[in-house]
Amino acid sequence: MSAKKTTKTKAPAAKAQKTPAPQSPKAEKAPGKAAKASAKPERLSALDAAAKVLGESSEPLNCKEMIDAMAVKGYWRSPGGATPWATLYTAVTMLPKTA
Repeated sequence: MSAKKTTKTKAPAAKAQKTPAPQSPKAEKAPGKAAKASAKPERLSALDAAAKVLGESSEPLNCKEMIDAMAVKGYWRSPGGATPWATLYTAVTMLPKTA
C-alpha cells in the first residue's frame, strides 16, 4: 500500500484594505497657537545666560557670580536647585573642545 500525501490548497484570502487612521484633534495645530508662541519671550538656558552675562561683563566671573548676575538681570533663575553654580560649572567644563 502506498500512502499518498495530499496537500490542501487554500484559496488566497482577500487582502484587507487599510484605511488611514483618523487624525486626532491634538495632531492639528490650533490657528492662534503660533501667534501666542511668538509673543512669549524665549527662555535662555543656563549656559546661554552665562555666555550673555560674560559677554556683557568687563571682568572675569566665577560660576557663583554668573548665577547671581543671571538672576539679577532676569536671564535665568534656578528652578530650585541647591547648588546651581556647581551645575553650571559642570556644564561649562563638559563642553566639547573646539579646535
